[in-house]
Amino acid sequence: MKKLTYTLLFASGLVFGQFFEKDKVFTKQDTLKGSDTKFRNFWDVKKYDLSVEPDFAKKSIKGYNKISFEITKDIANPVFQIDLQKPMKADKVEGNFPIANYKQDGDFIFVTAKKNFKKGEKFTLDVTYSGNPVIAKNAPWDGGWVFAKDEKGNPWMSVADEGIGASIWLPTKDIWSDEPENGIIMKIITPNDLVGVGNGRLISKKAEGNKTAYTWEVKNAINAYSIIPNIGKYVNFKDTFTGEKGKLDLDYWVLDYNLEKAKKQFQQVKPMMSAFEYWFGPYPFYEDSYKLVDTPYLGMEHQSNVAYGNGYTNGYLGRDLSGTGVGLNWDYIIIHESGHEWYANNITAKDQADMWIHESFTMYSEVLFTEKYMDKKSADQYAIGIRGNIQNDVPIIGQYGVRNEGSGDMYPKGASMIHTIRQVINNDEKFRQILRGMNKDFYHQTVTTKQIEDYMSSKSGIDLSSIFNQYLRTVKIPTLEYSQNGTSLKFRYTNGVKDLKLPVIINGDQTINPTESWQTVQLKKSTPIEFNKNYYINYKNVQ
Repeated sequence: MKKLTYTLLFASGLVFGQFFEKDKVFTKQDTLKGSDTKFRNFWDVKKYDLSVEPDFAKKSIKGYNKISFEITKDIANPVFQIDLQKPMKADKVEGNFPIANYKQDGDFIFVTAKKNFKKGEKFTLDVTYSGNPVIAKNAPWDGGWVFAKDEKGNPWMSVADEGIGASIWLPTKDIWSDEPENGIIMKIITPNDLVGVGNGRLISKKAEGNKTAYTWEVKNAINAYSIIPNIGKYVNFKDTFTGEKGKLDLDYWVLDYNLEKAKKQFQQVKPMMSAFEYWFGPYPFYEDSYKLVDTPYLGMEHQSNVAYGNGYTNGYLGRDLSGTGVGLNWDYIIIHESGHEWYANNITAKDQADMWIHESFTMYSEVLFTEKYMDKKSADQYAIGIRGNIQNDVPIIGQYGVRNEGSGDMYPKGASMIHTIRQVINNDEKFRQILRGMNKDFYHQTVTTKQIEDYMSSKSGIDLSSIFNQYLRTVKIPTLEYSQNGTSLKFRYTNGVKDLKLPVIINGDQTINPTESWQTVQLKKSTPIEFNKNYYINYKNVQ
């Protein structure tokens, strides 16, 4: 019954939060949102300097975004595409260069410049905006603003927009491949009795009439969907973690009545940080601090501003997604969403179709945390248990260039693939160094699936391409068919991609290399063969 419950939750998108559409027909708008179009491919965003002021009663927001950018190629009188999804509207668009005109067309603002630009030149565009943004029906999964009330009836506001895009409320260049590498400045204007919490560090708090402006600064590159204001009756407490790059500031903003619960539950942050620095290398944003913030929805990986809404309980809202009991030993949202600081925020996919890079590695971070926090046996048990959530409905990789995600299997199946690759490498220290090297060599970069595949193959010295093809691009799980006669073992793969190279260790120390053709090997003993359950393959006795 427990397994069935998790499966149904997963299938409805409520566990891992991904929605996919079979046989969807993509439109020109999808291409404009998801591709590096002629309106985007000549300029590179450097920084956002933005302001946001929500009105709880009217469910509206207003503000501005000053977009600093650099021209990447010579071009005459180009048209810039700024993304701002309806019903939000641009009230004014200005630049420090001649603008012939601008128009808002659907979810886009097209700004026609009257100038010949040269590569390397730097300019700014200022967009003043306002409106009633899309309200999330079930944040964080469907995306949108949240105008809620806390348990004491105080306004509590935030937004979640990973899937739908930051342009649901903020005028941006809303494509994953172009992050403002010089960071952001974000001013959050609130009523005097509320607090505005953003990404990075608080650099000023100033009274503006009967309101207060909280200004936050992020020094590092940041993906647009991580730029999140939180407004509520917050109180703050702090701690520090001594890590690989020195002292890391831990900053916690919680609703006033959650303070004591948070002080207890957030004690998990230090062992989490210790485990992830061991496996992945230094926390990628020491300059911007680490932050957990109470939010009116379950959670999200907003960079240096991790959204927390797990009810101060272990597990996933008190449940264990692996069905083994192991996951009840730690808080799922603290561990999972913080793992994204390495995979999603440090290493970011260029295209939403490659979102598995975020979710597969981050779900596997739960396994790695368990191994460091508890023991390897428990970690393997958890890794095997999460397979019960795999649907094998559509491939993990989505359609490129149209802001399309693949299957929600990118979580448990992707993690199972990584666990399988770890068995193939068969050297945990080498595996750890690959993960650490990845976060160093792709530090603050956007990447493609091919880059990750090639990196892991190169650093392991093993051609892993067919394994990636099997699990990322098909819904088939390899089946190892076998028959044993005493010390003679006959075996082959079925349901595999062509030329699948996936060696398997049997009986603890003997490696076999199955193909599509039958092979026979001699075993060291005649007792029934023992398979390693850590491989995500099916075993079938055909004797």
